[in-house]
Amino acid sequence: MKIGLACGGTGGHIFPGLATADVLRKRGHEVCLWLAGKDVEEAAISGWKGEVVTVPAEGFPSKPSFRSLVTATRLLRAARTCSRKMRSNRPDALLAMGSYASAGPVSAALRLHVPVVLHEANVLPGRAVSLFSRWATAMAASFEETRYYTRRKNLVITGMPMRSGLDPSVRGDALEGLDRNVFTVLVMGGSRGAHRLNEIASEVMCRLKGEGRRLQVIHLAGVGAEQEVKALYDQAGVPSVVYCFTHDMGPIYHASDIAVCRSGASTCAELLAYGVPALLVPYPFAAHDHQTANARALERADACDVVPERDLSVEWLSEYLMNCLDEPGRLARMSAAAKKRAMPNGAEALADLVEQVGSGLPDAG
Repeated sequence: MKIGLACGGTGGHIFPGLATADVLRKRGHEVCLWLAGKDVEEAAISGWKGEVVTVPAEGFPSKPSFRSLVTATRLLRAARTCSRKMRSNRPDALLAMGSYASAGPVSAALRLHVPVVLHEANVLPGRAVSLFSRWATAMAASFEETRYYTRRKNLVITGMPMRSGLDPSVRGDALEGLDRNVFTVLVMGGSRGAHRLNEIASEVMCRLKGEGRRLQVIHLAGVGAEQEVKALYDQAGVPSVVYCFTHDMGPIYHASDIAVCRSGASTCAELLAYGVPALLVPYPFAAHDHQTANARALERADACDVVPERDLSVEWLSEYLMNCLDEPGRLARMSAAAKKRAMPNGAEALADLVEQVGSGLPDAG
């Protein structure tokens, strides 16, 4: 089949889209990516060998303004452009991973009567998925809890497609500079980092080291913060591996006893798949506070603890990590709960649904 895949905008949409695209291509299908022309897209698809269609688009601002009218006009223009391009290269089905970048391709597909599959990564459906869900042929989601926020009774829970190259069954080598027998904390704030998380976590790790606690840290500090964070750890004598950002997360997850991080959909799925206990600190400015909804879903499954960023302090986090060091049994229970909740074959399950829709099977929608 010929499959269109709208996954532009952010890494949270591109990487799961690419993971699903890889599965579909391995099954012999032709996949065309529909992107929005953002900088992050170019780096993400550097190894992609298939067709790419780029139609510039942008999302609406958080509050109504004159810019909203400009954005609406550009989205309408993008929809017309997508219709023209799709008419000349009509797919058998279109998979859309959400975000504003999918609005144009989905509008075009619906106009041309191309079957549409929507995938919602977060617990709370985003604007694009909410807008188009009533007309889509099928809708999939990462979280079971999404059923409470959509009217679709036939929602398919596929899980979140994980980035290509992540395989929880492959342990790999230990990270250079770290001891597998030492309690290891993973700190990460997403691809762009998180200043407050970096600041508090690094101070806590240095404080605990100074108090004689035996621990080490893996820290994904984000753009521009790598050298500063590394210098703090070196000065305090904290064994550490510090990255700006890395795609090679498998060895990192295997090495971690606990993660202190945000709660984006991809992060949640990967933590569950690798059974990493976590303290989730939702990004407070996420649209509709969707990261808190993601975090609370994992918390109800006993796979993590959650603290709002406003309540996170050096004293609070120090006490929390000391309790983790003193109660390894609790972390083991959290790890087991995480693995029980995990759906590590999200890309395969979503590809199955796309094939059903593209083939016109009656149970697909």
